[in-house]
Amino acid sequence: MLPVTALPLDELRARTSEKWREYPADVLPLFVAETDFPLAPAVKAALQRAIDIGDTGYIASRNPLAETFAAFAARRYGWAPEPARMRTTADVSMGIVEILRRVVQPGERVIVTPPVYPPFYDLVDEAGAEVVRVPLHDTGTAWELDLDGIRAAFEDGATAILLCNPHNPTGTVHDRDALTALAELADEFGAAVVSDEIHAPLAQPGTGFTPFLETGEAARRVGYAVVSASKAFNLAGLKCAIMVTADDRTSAIVRGLPVEVEWRTGQLGLLAAVAAFSEESEPWLDGLLRTLDENRVLLEDLLASRLPGARYRIPDAGYLAWIDLTALGWGDNPARRILKDAKVALHFGPAFGAEGAGHVRLNFGTSPEILTEAIDRIAALTDR
Repeated sequence: MLPVTALPLDELRARTSEKWREYPADVLPLFVAETDFPLAPAVKAALQRAIDIGDTGYIASRNPLAETFAAFAARRYGWAPEPARMRTTADVSMGIVEILRRVVQPGERVIVTPPVYPPFYDLVDEAGAEVVRVPLHDTGTAWELDLDGIRAAFEDGATAILLCNPHNPTGTVHDRDALTALAELADEFGAAVVSDEIHAPLAQPGTGFTPFLETGEAARRVGYAVVSASKAFNLAGLKCAIMVTADDRTSAIVRGLPVEVEWRTGQLGLLAAVAAFSEESEPWLDGLLRTLDENRVLLEDLLASRLPGARYRIPDAGYLAWIDLTALGWGDNPARRILKDAKVALHFGPAFGAEGAGHVRLNFGTSPEILTEAIDRIAALTDR
């Protein structure tokens, strides 16, 4: 298994995506969740063939994505989702909104668990519901779901929870016991669980990943999962996600979505996702995980040696680091100073909720050289 190597900086700067166009060329962009690696060979070949033959029309009503994802889930997670209980849409955020619109009534409350992916707040609002915040519990060594707080929110009338598993920004992979307990709580109160599992393919082998719907009968009754190849394979611009259910009632809700929800799936996104979830792409994915493992450890070493005031826990999954810079005294939103004075773009901590004060989110899905330079630039601020 060979590690996947990031592209050189001059090639990356030729890209026209958000990561490489938001800021001037003197800024190192480590903010948005795009990676700096070349496409997986099977994905590149599938897209190239589509371009060569002009295969850029609407998605077909009969396509192999559901079966391909089911086989991927069986190999990687020991999970056997049923292809007949899946539908596609443009992206995970759209899938979340469309499901929430059908499982909550306008004005009802949906639990989120901050610090959490900032669009979650907007997605709940877009669905016509109100956010209830139940922050993750910080044990001092890890983050966990606050099951007592979630119970209290259900008792107070919340009708759904928007779960992030693996969690963004902390990289936490929620364990089976916690997910089972959450499912049983939701089942007790007749609430829905919508599980964003976009980062699941990026769970490190030593941690593993438990799909919410795989945890038992309660989860299958109350749960909806939304998955995609976009984060692991850097396909966000191609627009394809899968909504997965595991029960007749929940499946009927997803089947009842307007056909346009499915037709918003991009043809190139679907073709890329089929290639990404195929067995042919697994060596590349394993190599990516090896690279990210090396980078997450490198980041720990860099922070310890060059920015010892920073607090960082190695994430279980993904390529996003949640870093507490409170001790440096750079205010509630230290990414502002870092952008202005160090020319490194990080995601603003407070955007993830009040718990993000003093924090930044850093994308280490890049080369060791870029990562090292970024930390050196930030560390230099402590001398000013």
